[in-house]
Amino acid sequence: MHNYLIKNACIVNEGKRIYNDLLIKDERIEKIDANIQTKYKCVEIDASNQFLIPGVIDDQVHFREPGLTHKATIQTESKAAVAGGVTSFMEMPNTKPPTLTLELLEEKYSIAQRQSYTNYSFYLGASEDNLEVIKRANELKNKICGLKIFMGSSTGNMLVESPIVLENIFSSTNLLVATHCEDEQIIQSNKLQFQHKKLDVSYHPIIRNEEVCYASSLKAIQLAKKFNTRLHILHISTAKELGLFGNMLPLEEKRITAEVCVHHLHFTADDYPKFQNLIKCNPAIKSANHKSKLWEGLINDSLDVIATDHAPHLLSEKQLAYNESPAGLPLIQHGLLLMLYYENLQKISLEKIVQKMSNDVATIFKIENRGFIREGYFADLVLLKKEPYKILEKNILYKCAWSPLEGLEIPYSIDKTFINGNLVYANQEVQEIFCGQRLNFRTT
Repeated sequence: MHNYLIKNACIVNEGKRIYNDLLIKDERIEKIDANIQTKYKCVEIDASNQFLIPGVIDDQVHFREPGLTHKATIQTESKAAVAGGVTSFMEMPNTKPPTLTLELLEEKYSIAQRQSYTNYSFYLGASEDNLEVIKRANELKNKICGLKIFMGSSTGNMLVESPIVLENIFSSTNLLVATHCEDEQIIQSNKLQFQHKKLDVSYHPIIRNEEVCYASSLKAIQLAKKFNTRLHILHISTAKELGLFGNMLPLEEKRITAEVCVHHLHFTADDYPKFQNLIKCNPAIKSANHKSKLWEGLINDSLDVIATDHAPHLLSEKQLAYNESPAGLPLIQHGLLLMLYYENLQKISLEKIVQKMSNDVATIFKIENRGFIREGYFADLVLLKKEPYKILEKNILYKCAWSPLEGLEIPYSIDKTFINGNLVYANQEVQEIFCGQRLNFRTT
């Protein structure tokens, strides 16, 4: 393992830009200062005219292992993550079998320990009959990122609808609760209206409309307030839901937080004719008005973090008829790049991107020693250069080998990615270094 001295970088972190050198010694950031001199050997990197940012922490991904490895694996998708400037991920429990026991949870950690390029954590899943497992997980609060509840459609037996079960879960856990909020009864009622029609993807935002999301998010917030549960609602997609969240408290004091995903900030329902099922996802991509309001909520801090909800499927699966085509988009390699595309359009600043994709994710999940560029913190870092990068089939690293963003040109490139002080991505190549570590979380 080398030590690195990054010279003359524009460090973007915690709302500021500072021109400084940064010294990486072993796994950590040893020093941040001007004109750093060292007494030991290190590799010097001239970062003039480049931005140095903390690595992205993606709090919602689906890497499909175990059971769905024809679509993706922890190894393949963490490799794509590194190329996209993502240094840590939190992965969802809807695999096969679903991650509903502590034993299955630890099996995922074991795979990641051997095969993940990036740092990792995994959610325990909730079902209608694993309350005792959830209670046992309270003892692992500093070792797992949270508890995932699907309050809308899901695979297997992971849909949790029973009001009694939901109350028992919210009242019994001391983990952060992350929810997928879509009301299943409203979805089924909406489907009945079109039972005699041949549906295509244009119906998707009608069946999974604003009320589907709002009713479920409201229910989750009411439960969280009743039991003082720490709640993080994933992939907010509607204007109406924004009224449920505030920006009056400092982030450290919020008990209820919200995530927005890059595809809901980029696509609208007007894109369905072009992309068809390639942009079918749950919650659905909706009208341009919702996209506009999501951007407002992100900039004014009603929405707290940006994620990808990376959900790869084979292209052949996405090309099936609407009802058979699975929901989800592969995005982890391009989430940061997509936000940089909007930075160039002056929609969002680089400081705000760093805040929402790194700093604030670490704050919400209380991740130890990551998410910021600070002395003593792990050296999870990304160097950006102002050089155009075009998303092409040949540079896509997802196992599914496609992206709905193919052809988009970004005015920035990911130049280098460091994971725990290791230079894992450089010269548009990922080094075969499985140096990812299990994330740890503060309990206070």
